[in-house]
Amino acid sequence: MLKTNVDRLVKISVIGEVASPVISRSVYNISATGKPLILPGVGGVTYNLRVGDPACGWEADHVEPGVSVENKENDPRYGQGANAAFNVLSCVGNEAIVIKGDAKGAKGVVTGKHGGIEHVLVDFPQETLDKLVPGDKILVKAFGVGLKLAEFPDIKVMNIDPYFLSALNPTPHGEKLEVPVTHIVPAAIMGSGLGANHVYSGDYDIQLFDEKIIEQYGLEDLRLGDLIAIIDADHSFGRIYRQGAISIGIVIHTNCVTAGHGPGVTSLMTSPTGKIIPKINAEANIAHLLKLRADIH
Repeated sequence: MLKTNVDRLVKISVIGEVASPVISRSVYNISATGKPLILPGVGGVTYNLRVGDPACGWEADHVEPGVSVENKENDPRYGQGANAAFNVLSCVGNEAIVIKGDAKGAKGVVTGKHGGIEHVLVDFPQETLDKLVPGDKILVKAFGVGLKLAEFPDIKVMNIDPYFLSALNPTPHGEKLEVPVTHIVPAAIMGSGLGANHVYSGDYDIQLFDEKIIEQYGLEDLRLGDLIAIIDADHSFGRIYRQGAISIGIVIHTNCVTAGHGPGVTSLMTSPTGKIIPKINAEANIAHLLKLRADIH
């Protein structure tokens, strides 16, 4: 077991509601090749797309798996302070509970956070998805902010529930930590979200417009919920390019047609000095690690 400060972390309630899908005024998405397309996007309850499913190949753009959740409270003292807290404090692996609606009492798991739209994404069993509607209230037991690895000062963790970290089961190797991932991604193809001044909410995107890079790194079979390693990427205080650094993230939304975009990644772990060893494991997906689906083995 990794030594952490888990006994010092605060568990706190945050709440949101199922968000309606939204369409921009222009209606069209303009692809990287200049083609206008009308496609499903962010928001809503996505009935046939959950973690464990392919991130690519859908007639979609930025579609979020499972349930998209946001807090619509607007405190004039803080702008959108309630939704910022909902996004920052929620961590991947947190328990989510439906507290209002036909699915009241059903439990799910936070699987990611999507920037720009500022949604928290939650996976529920299929029978729960069929009962949820936009406006239903969902409570998240936020736990994980402030988590530290006592024996690995050069590795910073964020956005991850200690229970999910334990399920991921990273292995110490001297001063380094071996972490299971499904893919390795070069920082050179990371797009939208690069340059953010923190990584405690939101995501950034893997651009999949270069066929040679896709083939070289085997990215054609990326799945929603996959743990991936981004090489030469430092997420200590935002998202920057740094040779020798390495960051671990989770794939949280589908591929995109828009230039600069692609499957989104929420940051979970980073080392500016390269103290993370990525270990390829096809089962390094949250659906498998937390047994969220009976049909994922």
